[in-house]
Amino acid sequence: MISALKVLEGEIHVVNGIWTQFGGNLSFVCLAISLWAHFSTQFQRHSPQRQKIAFGIIAGGASIGSILLAVEYHPGIYIDLRFSPLALAGMFGGPIAAVFAVVLAVAFRFAVGGAAMVDGIVAMAGATGIGLIAHFWIRKRSPGLTDVALLSLALAGVIVASMTMLPTLSSADVLTGAGFPVTALNCLATMLCGFVLLKMQQWELERSILVTAFSQSPDYLYVKDRNSRFITVNENMIRLYRFRTTAEMTGLSDFNLLSRPLAEELYHLEQQVMETGEPLIDCPEHIEGRSMLASKVPLRDKQGRVIGLAGVTRDVTERAALERELRESKNLLSHAMAGMSDGIAMYDKKGFLIFCNEQYRSAFPLSGDARVVGAHISDILRRVAETEERPGIPEDLEAWIKAATASLHTNKDEEVQLHNGDWRSIRTRLAEDGAAMAVVSDITATKEAEIALRLSAEQLRNLAETDGLTGMANRRAFDEAFARETAGNARKNTPFSLLMVDIDRFKAYNDTYGHPAGDQCLRVVSKCLRQSVSRPADIVARYGGEEFVVLLPATSAKGAMIVAEQFARRLAQENIVHSGSEFGRVTASIGISCATGATLRINPNRLLSEADAALYDAKTQGRNRILAHASDERHGMKDVG
Repeated sequence: MISALKVLEGEIHVVNGIWTQFGGNLSFVCLAISLWAHFSTQFQRHSPQRQKIAFGIIAGGASIGSILLAVEYHPGIYIDLRFSPLALAGMFGGPIAAVFAVVLAVAFRFAVGGAAMVDGIVAMAGATGIGLIAHFWIRKRSPGLTDVALLSLALAGVIVASMTMLPTLSSADVLTGAGFPVTALNCLATMLCGFVLLKMQQWELERSILVTAFSQSPDYLYVKDRNSRFITVNENMIRLYRFRTTAEMTGLSDFNLLSRPLAEELYHLEQQVMETGEPLIDCPEHIEGRSMLASKVPLRDKQGRVIGLAGVTRDVTERAALERELRESKNLLSHAMAGMSDGIAMYDKKGFLIFCNEQYRSAFPLSGDARVVGAHISDILRRVAETEERPGIPEDLEAWIKAATASLHTNKDEEVQLHNGDWRSIRTRLAEDGAAMAVVSDITATKEAEIALRLSAEQLRNLAETDGLTGMANRRAFDEAFARETAGNARKNTPFSLLMVDIDRFKAYNDTYGHPAGDQCLRVVSKCLRQSVSRPADIVARYGGEEFVVLLPATSAKGAMIVAEQFARRLAQENIVHSGSEFGRVTASIGISCATGATLRINPNRLLSEADAALYDAKTQGRNRILAHASDERHGMKDVG
């Protein structure tokens, strides 16, 4: 019993010693990895392969240091934290770093020797393998803290498996005696060192981004010391001054690169920035024949003292040229707009006026004060309505404004008349961006000339189609109307009637009473004919001399007879004395013809022939009578004496 207690006390003493000595071991491993993280930036200039080799050597050294600080659990059996650096080398450095780390650690462990040498080497290989598996698992992305935690758990499994399955370690019952502190502290070392390496990678990435951004910036970037000498520059600065490397410009100043007057000017400006602490923003400079804009800010140390300045210079040569061309174009456009006679306005997609010249406002004198940039088309139209600038605006004002606003963004040409009788032509065209451009022209003179020309043409047409004596249609107008009306009635298949009227003994009337009296007689007869028809479609024309014709569309022979009788009665009521007539007064003979569809379509002139034949029969049968023909058949004759 006493011997058992002594053995237990010995094991407890060993375990307590392991925890105490592993504290220094843990510190050494973390220190080694931290030193690598601190000095790894020195290897940024070298190739990635060299960086991985260096990391593998550091990790192998940390593993060797851990072995040197190992606790001898049994003769020839050493326990330590050698596995953590090897696993981290595999995960963060890949195969190259892992090979260098494990080779160094294995070589040293082989040199140390001991009963558990083979078991230790196998365990180190397993830890390295776990790190490589983790590396290939996350190689397409950046590792994270979760990946480090999983690596720690996997490493714990390898360590426990080694203490359980490897013969020397299992026979010494290392798992029971020291398994927990060995496993726990290796996992802790992996977590701590992995966190340091993650931070190192994050800082390297940020530094790489900053360096790349600085180096490859399209602007000219530089940092100067207190005496305005270059400390570092980017690639654009090297190309601007025709150097090959950054080192060639380090230590130089503007006096080495530019003309002395320009260098002195830049030097004094930079010294003023560093003395006052006030930044210089977008200061124009002309370097190497190019236009530049330079911004410079003072740099301060932790105590707030100015130790230099950082500058950004942008090449604005092309922009300056474009701005100059734009100004020239704008001036030219302004002169053109001011000198042109037309008014021009531009409305955006929402209907707001974004541009107009003075001619546009002058074209609308009553609403010109509302036509300003920023005004909406609806407000302008409301001003037009208030001032009554345009006549004929509907009573529903809001509906009119809404419709006019909606039609603004359409390609259209319109002519509007103002309150004073002036006319404006408004041509609206859409631009590609949806804006509407309106061009307004004064067309008052053109419109007046057009109206005068139209009136003249109307008068000429009336003169050409009107009989000068009677004021009714002449033979030319009759021929056109006859062709038009017969074709229309043929399409509609409606009856069409024609009256042919001749004044009886008219030559004798002229010989007896003279031509002026004869002209007056013709006027009275034409008046009676016009009064005998009642429809706008009925046409009365002077056929020639003392002959007249009456066109009666959509009228049957019976209807035509009624018209003829009305005319005969009216003429009788006029009671124009005619001593040369057997009736003692002026009378007329009337021939009537009527036809429908087939005859009108095939031979409309047949109507004229039949009416003329009926008139001839009426005169040969005693005059002063009405005779109707239709479809080659003679119908009733009526004596109207």
